[in-house]
Formats: sequence, C-alpha cells, structure tokens
Amino acid sequence: MPLQDHMQLISVDDHLIEPPKLWTDRLPKKFLDEGPRIVEKDMSHDAGDEGLSKALIDAARAGGEGTTRPAQVWQYEGRVYPNIGLNAVAGKRPQEYGMDPTRYSDMLPGCYDVDARVADMDIDGVQAALCFPSFPRFSGTVFLEGKDKELALLSVKAWNDFHLDEWAAAHPDRFIPMIILPLWDPQAAAAEIRRCAAKGAKAITFPENTVGLGLPSFYTDHWDPVFRAAEETGMPLCMHFGSSGKPPITSPEAPMAVMIALFGTNSMDATADLLFSQVFHKFPNLKIALSEGGIGWVPYLLERIDLTWEKHRWYQNVNKEVRPSDLWRKHFYGCFIDDLEGVVRREKVGVDNIMWECDYPHSDSNWPKSRQYVTELMQDVPDDEAHKMVEWNARRVFNFPRPAK
Repeated sequence: MPLQDHMQLISVDDHLIEPPKLWTDRLPKKFLDEGPRIVEKDMSHDAGDEGLSKALIDAARAGGEGTTRPAQVWQYEGRVYPNIGLNAVAGKRPQEYGMDPTRYSDMLPGCYDVDARVADMDIDGVQAALCFPSFPRFSGTVFLEGKDKELALLSVKAWNDFHLDEWAAAHPDRFIPMIILPLWDPQAAAAEIRRCAAKGAKAITFPENTVGLGLPSFYTDHWDPVFRAAEETGMPLCMHFGSSGKPPITSPEAPMAVMIALFGTNSMDATADLLFSQVFHKFPNLKIALSEGGIGWVPYLLERIDLTWEKHRWYQNVNKEVRPSDLWRKHFYGCFIDDLEGVVRREKVGVDNIMWECDYPHSDSNWPKSRQYVTELMQDVPDDEAHKMVEWNARRVFNFPRPAK
C-alpha cells in the first residue's frame, strides 16, 4: 500500500554544496587570501596541471571542440580543490553521469541555495533532511590538511555557523542541523561539540575509520573527549561511507563501478571495529548512524560477529559479557536509500534501527520521485513499521520532533 499521507519522509543523508562566500563572509580579514574561496580557473591547459583531472577539463568544454570556459574551483592555502559540485547530478539522466559540475550554474540551485532546496524537497515529497558537507568532504577532513591550524579551526567554526545560523535556521522544521569537527585536536573537537549543541546542533559527522586519515583508532582512548561530548549532548555520530578517505579498491585495473558497489563495506568495517572495541562499554549512550551504508548486509555481519564472539572472545581483548548484536541494537542505526534486501529482512536489522535517505543531489538519489520509490519499496511493510523507518526513528535519534501545529 502507498505511504500514508500522515507519514513524513525524513532523509538522514543529503548533501549541500557550499555557497561561494561561506568562508569569505566569516573569516577574519587576515585569513581571506589563504582561507577557502572560489576562484575562476582557466581549463585550457593540459590535464593534470595543478591537480585538475582530464574528466574535469572535459566537463568544462562548453563552446565546441578545442574550447573551454573557466571553471569555478575552491582554493585553500594555495591548494586547488576542483570539484565544487562533487557528484551533484540531480536532475540528469544516468547516461549523463560521470562529469562533475564545474560551475554553480551547472547545478540545480537547490544544491547551494536553501530556499531552492526546500522547493526541491517539496517536489520530492521529503519533509526534512540532514545535509553533509561537500568541499570540506563528508566529515570535514579537508581541514586536517591545513598547515595553519588557527585558520583550519576558524574554517571549521565558519562552516558550522553557516549551517546552524543560516542553512538550517532558514527552515528549522526542514533541516536537522549537523556539524563538522577539528579532528586534529580531540579537546578542541569536544569544545566545538558543546559550543554548537548550545546553538541547536543535532548531529556530528565523523570518519568511519580514523586510521585511514593517519589518526589514532577507536581502540585507543584518543577519541574519548569527542565520544563523551557527543554522549553528553545527545548527538549521534554520523559515519558516512568514504569519510575515511579509503575507498574499497580491489585492484588498479578495476573500474570505478567496483568501488561504488563495495562502498557499503566501509560501514561493515566500522561496525566490526566499534562492536569489538571498548567504546560502547565506556560510553553506553553513544549513538552511531551509518550514513549511506545500506542495511542488507547487517543480518549476515551480526550473525558472523556473534559466532566469532562466542568462539574466540576468551583469549582476546574483547568484552566477554555483552553479545555484539545486542550492542548493535542499542547503539547503531543503519541508513538506506534503495535496499530491498534490507527492507525484507528488517526484523533481523531491527525495525527501530533503520532510517531512510534521499542522497540529494548525488547519483544514488531517486529525486524527484523519492516518495514514489519508497512507496514501492515499502508496499509489503506494515504501516507502523514503515512509519518508523521513514520518519519516527530519525526524529527520535536526532531529537528532531514534529513542530506543534
């Protein structure tokens, strides 16, 4: 049966493209040249120059063979970050995928303009969304590369202030406010969590594997200040696949399709790491959302982890009293876009542990037909369970209640 009219769709994984003046409007004057800013880049030079790929150059060709138009790119401390609209292909046919936008005019305005985004959500039948960063990468790891850590910290705070005070505040019933962290300093990260919680933040984006970024693992106490602050403020850590910077590459010759198909394994890795670590035993109220990780793999992995725990816990440094699958149901939330296998096996995943995603404006999204697609996906699901998965679980996990009528 179709989703009932009273069921509101909440996407726990969308993306925004940062507007050009986000940092220039917020950083102190002395940092404006080195801070993130949009510059025009001549695309007529050879591929590979200053980090510009052949695909990006090809995407900029607009006036016929042999001609190019300037691209808009991010520049930060002199480094060029060319993909301003990474995978922002909403509104295009699959046959047109593969070339990322090189100018804001190549994208739907809803990618970077909050009012236009709400209009696109209305078209799609989506009530509310949680929006990840783009230029700073999904968990703000661009600022790990910053040489000037004062500038990097101010840049993190500028993104958070934009998201809390401008993007989410423009339509507070339509956006779940999210923040990024200064990952190089756990104490500063904890302070930023508390600062932003006081301003209304509801979610934190965090890498699904910190080791891939050259940072300490979940098995150390390095991240305890972050986990403690997240627990105390009631904000879930949203671990988006690929945020570790380590995509699942099987061989140098494999097409990108292999990596795309296997991206959910990043979430599997994070789940196994966290379930066998001491994190949830030290922080019993910490919540983890596996953004864009899918859910069809969850029943197998929980079965395998429990079997491993049963046979091998006695001689290893793992908790010997609490079954890993019990920890999953208390701490984890699987997030899916189109995962029929996971929906069919939802009881094994946990109906209370599932949330839906749109992924606008990326290629995995079903925009502008998300509500139609979810209706078809949920046609054999009882109304009460469908309502939990598309709305109520997200409102509970992110402390985002329906506004009073």
